[in-house]
Amino acid sequence: MEWVETTGRSVDAAKELALDQLGVAADEAEFEVVEEPRPGLFGRLRGEARVRARVRPTAVRPKQDRRRSKRDRAGAPPTSATSAPSEDPALPADEPAPAERPTRADANAERAPDRRPPRTTPSLSPAVPGVSMIDERETGPAPTTEEVSRAAEEFVRGLTQSFGVEAEVTSVVEEQEIDVSARGDSLGLLIGPGGRTLLAIQDLARVAAQRRLGDHQTRLRIDVAGYREKRRAALERFAASVAEQVRTSGVARALDPMPSADRKVIHDALAELDGVSSRSEGEDPDRRIVVAPG
Repeated sequence: MEWVETTGRSVDAAKELALDQLGVAADEAEFEVVEEPRPGLFGRLRGEARVRARVRPTAVRPKQDRRRSKRDRAGAPPTSATSAPSEDPALPADEPAPAERPTRADANAERAPDRRPPRTTPSLSPAVPGVSMIDERETGPAPTTEEVSRAAEEFVRGLTQSFGVEAEVTSVVEEQEIDVSARGDSLGLLIGPGGRTLLAIQDLARVAAQRRLGDHQTRLRIDVAGYREKRRAALERFAASVAEQVRTSGVARALDPMPSADRKVIHDALAELDGVSSRSEGEDPDRRIVVAPG
């Protein structure tokens, strides 16, 4: 993801503008402070703060070995020296339980080096046909944007099949931006109230691609039944209506809290209108836009 550069009266104000441009929350971005305001007379600040920001790459979680030994599966207590103390109140605190007393075989096993290769267990995959979240790439070059796009398409296609609906899944790649779209009938269940289910599917598709291909620098967006375009058009009409009210009354108006992606659409729409300005206030998930005259 490319860096964006913003300015503001303070570093925090510049960071807020950068978050609105990126369309992400604060914990999903990383910042570089290029310039800070300089102290002037009487404690006032001179100049503006300048900040560079980009979407933080999501790290792939390491695999965990969830297999247990035959002795553990049989219910026998471990014989390691680091085993938990017995909870039997009849035994002293420093006296191991009879089943935990080390044997000669155990002592020999501890002295002998373990020459067996370590066992690894792949991550569990979701119950979606044709979709795997298993780590398939341990080392090697970073995946290309086209590879991430194909993995995301496969995930969305398998998801629609598991829901029992037919959909045409396509994608458009532009530099590091990937837009995956699913079109068809009866896809409302994949959108959910206010698009919340769609946002969850987008997060899952991103994680599935990372678990399969490794970490990457792409920006992935998922759309279902043209919902995002319809949502953008509705938000732009809403922004125009609010701007007219603010211009007529001369009084600033605070909007209801909304996700970062919706805030970005509102900011972009208001920037094209005369006589009004906008800013974001508060912290997610209660962060909101304030539309003011000017």
